[in-house]
Amino acid sequence: MIAVLRLLALTLFAIVMFVFGCGYCLLSPRNPKHVHTIALYFAKMARILGIKLELRVADAAREVGPSVHIGNHQNNYDLFTISGAVLPRTVTVGKKSLLWMPLFGQLYWLTGNILIDRANRSKAMGTIGQVVAKIKERKVSVWMFPEGTRSRGRGLLPFKTGAFHAAIGAGVPVVPIVCSSTDKVKFNRWNNGVVIVEVMPPVSTAGMTKEDVRELSEHCRNLMAAKLDDLNAEAQARSAK
Repeated sequence: MIAVLRLLALTLFAIVMFVFGCGYCLLSPRNPKHVHTIALYFAKMARILGIKLELRVADAAREVGPSVHIGNHQNNYDLFTISGAVLPRTVTVGKKSLLWMPLFGQLYWLTGNILIDRANRSKAMGTIGQVVAKIKERKVSVWMFPEGTRSRGRGLLPFKTGAFHAAIGAGVPVVPIVCSSTDKVKFNRWNNGVVIVEVMPPVSTAGMTKEDVRELSEHCRNLMAAKLDDLNAEAQARSAK
């Protein structure tokens, strides 16, 4: 019964967001301010899923300006959890196939996000150049998932290097963002406990070149892996109370 009610609520939410969200975005199509606004509405739906969502943002991350944001990518619940950490003037980078996802895909495009073709390596690398150009020209931050795919309970997967090429190419910091594990969230369970999302302090890329990409990637992954362990332990303890 809980699953049916949630499915109805999410369906209604998707329809409302598509109609009113797309209408709102059409007033200034692909304006980067829309991503933050729409993402906050998605994060509010965490309560409907029985999740008590807690967001923490480092002061330095709020003040850093244009940057590359990297988050851990777990499952479809990311839409309602880590989405709450999308800061103002931040656009995301996703698969081109998202465009064909009913309702969500069209809204995703209208809000100004970047779509890339990951099946074509040359196009994907060309998009990194476009990401760099957008950061410089539009003074925006970009959000990327360096794992490249959903981890689905396997912990933090190895990182691909695109996000770090973009950060070094644009000469901007990397902002790591970590969401505690959601692999135990059950659609048919009333209380799914605490989920913590933390926006960490920026990692500087000053003086780095493309030769430093691997080192930067490993450093950021190590920071995020340690933070994920800490958040998981805290979220589990608080959810058990």
